Amino acid sequence: MLLSCCGSRRWAERVAAHRPYPDRESLLAAADEACYDLTAAELDEALAEESLSSQPLVGARGPGTLAAHTALRAAHAEYERRFRHVFVICLDGYRDEELLDQVLSGIRTRLGHEPDEERAVAADELRRLTRGRLTRLTASGP
Repeated sequence: MLLSCCGSRRWAERVAAHRPYPDRESLLAAADEACYDLTAAELDEALAEESLSSQPLVGARGPGTLAAHTALRAAHAEYERRFRHVFVICLDGYRDEELLDQVLSGIRTRLGHEPDEERAVAADELRRLTRGRLTRLTASGP
């Protein structure tokens, strides 16, 4: 189940090795720390496990959304060409009607980053995604 939160095997091993956790906040703190400590290869592994379908995808409908989705597909393709991994963004806290704009704005901004800068941003977005997934996973648990 941990690998469904973050695709790095080392991250999952590290989080699992310290269980049981006294509470959810301790688990989330350990998960954050394990994300911060990912090596370059472990980050590559985690990013490789992400896909457009695993991202909170934008199901907005309405005027202009076809054009926006076309622009989004093109931006994703350009991002993958430039940075060699899928675009990751944590959209927790946004309303459904804001998602498309947030993704488009984020990807356009981040396409202007240098590779090292973008790698740091992607790592933090992955950490935030992982935290959200783990929070939802533990919220439905016993």
